[in-house]
Amino acid sequence: MTTILVVDDEAQIRRAMRTSLSAHGYDVVTVGTGEEGVLAAAEGSPDLVFLDLGLPDLDGEEVIRRVRAFSEVPIIVLSVREQQTDKVGALDAGADDYLTKPFAMEELLARLRATLRRAGDAAPAPAGPLRFDRGLEVDLARRLVTRVDEPVHLTPTEYALLEALVTSPGKLLTHQWLLRTVWGVGYGQESHYLRVYVRALRRKLGDSASDPAFITTEPGVGYRWIAEPH
Repeated sequence: MTTILVVDDEAQIRRAMRTSLSAHGYDVVTVGTGEEGVLAAAEGSPDLVFLDLGLPDLDGEEVIRRVRAFSEVPIIVLSVREQQTDKVGALDAGADDYLTKPFAMEELLARLRATLRRAGDAAPAPAGPLRFDRGLEVDLARRLVTRVDEPVHLTPTEYALLEALVTSPGKLLTHQWLLRTVWGVGYGQESHYLRVYVRALRRKLGDSASDPAFITTEPGVGYRWIAEPH
């Protein structure tokens, strides 16, 4: 059975999460402090963690950093904080997704399923090209991109950006993370670089910001590769 750890200082939310998740077949462990959350993640080896940022003893970002020191367990943040800086901070600390309270249980369950699916799919590296809709193929081993069997000519930076996106499907990647991964550790605030290159990448892949098939935008936070490989 899939085990879900809920770290939240509000007893009402812990009860509601336990009731709803248990009804959908999950084994649920709940704790009310950051220290208890880190300990439960270490000793219980949950399959996914729901984490509130506003805990009484530790800030949620500190909990994420401590857990990331020993585990790659998927972490979805649940928080009343709506500021972009809070979302970016949590994602850069190592969270996999961010959901603002109050939330609909249907959306929470959908995020849960998608995150668990990504975690399960992430273990083995693909042996061949990644194939997506609209005839798009990305061959990471050969560094080749084709669309309807025609080569897509990408600059080295465009390819590095595409590689970062397709190897983290469904995950919200912040501007800072993408800049440091693609351009280097000296970057982090030059979000205009990303806008220019994402626009060019979309054009070459036949994608659209208004009706995305591959890259979707989280305004002010980052980008997400939404396409599922065949």
